[in-house]
Amino acid sequence: MPDRPTARQALALLTDDFTELPHPAGTSGPDGPLEWAGYGASRARAAARTGEDESVVCGHATVGGTPAVLIAFEFGFLGGSLGERTGDRLEAAHVHAREHRLPVVSLVATGGSRMQEGMLALTQLQRVARQSALTRAAGLPQLSVLRDPTTGGGWATLGAGADVVLALPGVQVGFAGSRVRPADADPAAYTAEAQVAAGTVDAVVGPGELRETVGRWLGLLTAPSSDPAPVPGALGRVDLPATGWDAVRRARDPLRPRAQAYLDAYFTRRVALGGDRRGGLDAGMLCGFGSHDGRTIAYAAQTGAATRPAGYRTASRLIRLADTLSIPVLTLVDTPGAANDAEAERHGAGAAIADLFAAVATARTPLTTLVIGEGGSGGALAPAAPGNTWVTPDSYFSVIAPELAAAILKRPAHEVRSTADQLRLRPQDLVALGVVRGIVGGGTAPAG
Repeated sequence: MPDRPTARQALALLTDDFTELPHPAGTSGPDGPLEWAGYGASRARAAARTGEDESVVCGHATVGGTPAVLIAFEFGFLGGSLGERTGDRLEAAHVHAREHRLPVVSLVATGGSRMQEGMLALTQLQRVARQSALTRAAGLPQLSVLRDPTTGGGWATLGAGADVVLALPGVQVGFAGSRVRPADADPAAYTAEAQVAAGTVDAVVGPGELRETVGRWLGLLTAPSSDPAPVPGALGRVDLPATGWDAVRRARDPLRPRAQAYLDAYFTRRVALGGDRRGGLDAGMLCGFGSHDGRTIAYAAQTGAATRPAGYRTASRLIRLADTLSIPVLTLVDTPGAANDAEAERHGAGAAIADLFAAVATARTPLTTLVIGEGGSGGALAPAAPGNTWVTPDSYFSVIAPELAAAILKRPAHEVRSTADQLRLRPQDLVALGVVRGIVGGGTAPAG
């Protein structure tokens, strides 16, 4: 086995002022709750080799200016396995975090539950999951950093269960460890990079960038606000379209500013969520958190492409996390509609859109929406804030694309333009209908 960084070395990547929490007292005999012969001797050898008396080190520190509770696994101590005493320490760390209103960062490196403690070890996963849920219910963010390896129950609780999941390059990540997976399994599937592609890890971060990256995440996620996000100013044309078809053509103009330009202009810094946590990733929906005029704003932005199910699920994830942390949300609408191919249906397009409608409808944190281009049907409406949606002069919003409306009505192609007028989809039409609050010009508009 190649040398792996110790728990203390991993902590040093993040902070210089780590203070360990007191250890809860253990109650098991020398050979553990199962009286497993030789277990006590194995623990003693692990302690002598690593300098630790358990597989996890817990304490508090400041990372990038933000105080936090840090949890670091020591893989050299019985493979970073979870036993009863590990559970004691993890519970105490979460209790300390809630009592002191601190975020939790877990540096995970584990092979799973400790065999020498049997089912008592496995049930620690339920204990850890409950503590994580209580910390989330308290409105405190949780972030995990995956080290090598991150497998078994540690991955399925502290790792994948965090609000934001980062990983070091090339590390082994998967529920099945290398000794228990099928012999013909593709090892590339059990890597951090594969998990990013599957939408279960947000980003791979090099050791040298870890302190800055985690610090940026913590700074943004620990800044709640009750005020709505200000509406971005329009970056494109400021004159209004004369006809419905003019509005459609302008929204479809490839030179029109897209989401990336709006996000760059709006935020001074930002971090991105990388997937839907259900095996999917959609580049057509950009989600994350950023700083605008010193405030943290969450964002979900369509890029002008047809939005896929993973995009809707990622937006739902973003809105629910922002709601938990009391962070206002900005959504940018720009899509011809939801992806409607067979693959989208197989991946649950309707269910994904329904879930986003539900996330928006039940959010307690304020939502603000700006339509910056195409607003195609329910696929565009799903991320839109009821009662606080604005439009730019080079956008439109419609119940259906005019070409499709004409086709449904069995109208000839030359009537598509007049159909666009009938749909009343221009920005000024939407204001007159009361569908949107207003049309924004250049500069940042007032808060919604």
